[in-house]
Amino acid sequence: MENNLKLYNRAYQLSLFTIFYNIIEGILSVVLGYEDETLTLLGFGVDSFIEVVSGMGIAVMILRIRLNPESSINKFEITALKITGTAFYILSAGLIAGVILNILNKHKPETTFWGIVISLVSIVVMTWLMLEKRKTGRQLNSEPIISDSNCTKICIYMSVILLISSLIYELTGFIYADAIGTLGLVYFSISEGKEAFEKAKEKNYCCDDCS
Repeated sequence: MENNLKLYNRAYQLSLFTIFYNIIEGILSVVLGYEDETLTLLGFGVDSFIEVVSGMGIAVMILRIRLNPESSINKFEITALKITGTAFYILSAGLIAGVILNILNKHKPETTFWGIVISLVSIVVMTWLMLEKRKTGRQLNSEPIISDSNCTKICIYMSVILLISSLIYELTGFIYADAIGTLGLVYFSISEGKEAFEKAKEKNYCCDDCS
């Protein structure tokens, strides 16, 4: 029992780290994305802020299952999921509009250097988080925590998209690299929005990707 308490505390600390990391990442990405006029980095930053709301729901979930592993999702978690889902859909719509305007105006970013830096850091941090959450979840035999670790993979995928689009533009100057990268973020944003609403309807807090 004492060992389980330590593991739940570890899971909770990881969820808090995720929240604060996403706040910092979001601020840097939005500011630098706006200054460099790169829509992919700007969208990545807004996504980080949405992940903060999602992370708050995860933190509450961990506190709940620490007290009762068989308990059902509570109202706070449901509200956090619905806010998260709505925000992802709004973000997707905004990014699509931005892509259309950028293509019509043949807009090019000033630079995508910071997109490369931020995405590389994010890939390292999110991979570490995913492995630590998965390890903790398996030690606790907790499907919700394991599922949360699998959901972190989406953050890694989005970081990879930011990295690839930023590298392509920085190395080749391909005018549509930023737009293509942004559409990649839109794909995952819509997927996350849909998943958030689906989880809000479930009895247990679980990610679809549990492989």
